[in-house]
Amino acid sequence: MRDKPFKIGNVTVGGKKLLLILGPCVLESEKSARRTASRILTITRRLGVPFIFKASYDKANRTSGSSFRGPGLEEGCRILASISRDFGLPVTTDVHSPEEVTVAARHVDLLQIPAFLCRQTDLIAAAGASGRAVNVKKGQFLSPWEIEPIARKLRAAGCRRFFFTERGTTFGYNNLVADMRAIPWIRAQGFPLVFDATHSVQRPGGGGDRTTGDGELAPVLAAAAVAAGADGVFLETHENPAKAPSDGPNQIPLARLPGVLRQLLAIRHAL
Repeated sequence: MRDKPFKIGNVTVGGKKLLLILGPCVLESEKSARRTASRILTITRRLGVPFIFKASYDKANRTSGSSFRGPGLEEGCRILASISRDFGLPVTTDVHSPEEVTVAARHVDLLQIPAFLCRQTDLIAAAGASGRAVNVKKGQFLSPWEIEPIARKLRAAGCRRFFFTERGTTFGYNNLVADMRAIPWIRAQGFPLVFDATHSVQRPGGGGDRTTGDGELAPVLAAAAVAAGADGVFLETHENPAKAPSDGPNQIPLARLPGVLRQLLAIRHAL
């Protein structure tokens, strides 16, 4: 039996409309984050669809210890809260520990559990008890049917507003494969399911001291996921991916975003 749809701000999870989670990989500066949020809002208003704005205050899982990570918890949450307030958008970000949940839950509408932390019981329990909606990214090491224990942890913590995100499965060294069978398999368990098109095209550690990827394939996988029945799509987008300090090779250029979204919405409408 499918879980009932629920709201995060003006966005419905598990409803008829396609859920969109859009934004840059990491908060580079307040100015750039606000500029990106404004441009995405203009695009989505023209298309008549709401979205959740995403950006990370700390990219804690970087290949190199010297890589850019973001402004940090307090400053990052302040920026996200200001974007939510000034643009009227629900916002989301990654959390990495129960202590971070305590702070982030005061500022964002949706807490995101990173894929590598999806089985961390204390983190899951803290997020579930926070009163916020929770998005758990399925680890690259998990099968689709191994998410049920995570759902039980969330429900035990009192959380009923949660969903999962598929983001590829480890396939040999430095490569991921997106198995579209995971979408109906996870949805058949009753959970809303979002597909992360940009992280699914990563080549983890493919550049030695950095992650590379095949960003040009992200729209292709996003279209396939919507056709396969995904409730939503997670897309990272950037004004100039070539200069992005994190995950540049996988992000969709903002200039291409309108065309990509129009295609996804057309597929959803056809279904």
